[in-house]
Amino acid sequence: MSASSLTILSLDSSTEACSIALLAQGEKVHQRFMLAPREHTQKILPTVNEVVEEAGLNLSDIDAIVYGQGPGSFTGVRIGISIAQGLAFGLEIKMVRVSTLQAMAQQALDVNGTQSVYAAIDARMGEVYFAHYKNDAGLMVLQENEIVIKPEQLIASFESTEIVAGSDLVGTGWEAYPALQEYFANCTISDIIYPNAANMLKAGKLLIEQNSAVEPELAVPVYLRDTVTWKKLPGRE
Repeated sequence: MSASSLTILSLDSSTEACSIALLAQGEKVHQRFMLAPREHTQKILPTVNEVVEEAGLNLSDIDAIVYGQGPGSFTGVRIGISIAQGLAFGLEIKMVRVSTLQAMAQQALDVNGTQSVYAAIDARMGEVYFAHYKNDAGLMVLQENEIVIKPEQLIASFESTEIVAGSDLVGTGWEAYPALQEYFANCTISDIIYPNAANMLKAGKLLIEQNSAVEPELAVPVYLRDTVTWKKLPGRE
């Protein structure tokens, strides 16, 4: 399937942020990004309709859906995937998944030209979701694996691995755990805190071109661990 002229809907609700993006017929991107803790369920579908209408299209014009696979809030990830599946089933289209960590890294590349990014999302329970991404021909590519890990263990793991100086640090994990900021002091704290669905479109398009889109019933989340990790705190899911 060629993605050059497709209309692709992207959505993510894996963190406190909720975002929708529409690549209209392979050209213009229409998008919305909002901080909406506990309101994802109420906001996603109306916002989808809003961006589709803004593009002068109908839901039936959507050719594929990109969804944020996680990691992030257990509840938020489930909400996003469930809504994306519902849309995909109704429209009889396929889905592709993109990592929330990759989305933040991609934004750092697209906005700032950053070649190396360390992404960390606060996983609660004294842990972070962590990954390292590097630029490869305009797409941020995962180095090794995405992991969930305690900050002190992450620091210990870098005793035998050199930190790429000048990398951007994206996500909520750096502010949540100051020891990580201190250890990665030769990197730059970014103002990119949350994933944005608009930054999932490039990877999503590539996956569609590679025939990696799947039927809705095969769309799955990535939690990085099997237990619910997002503690319910005031203002959070």
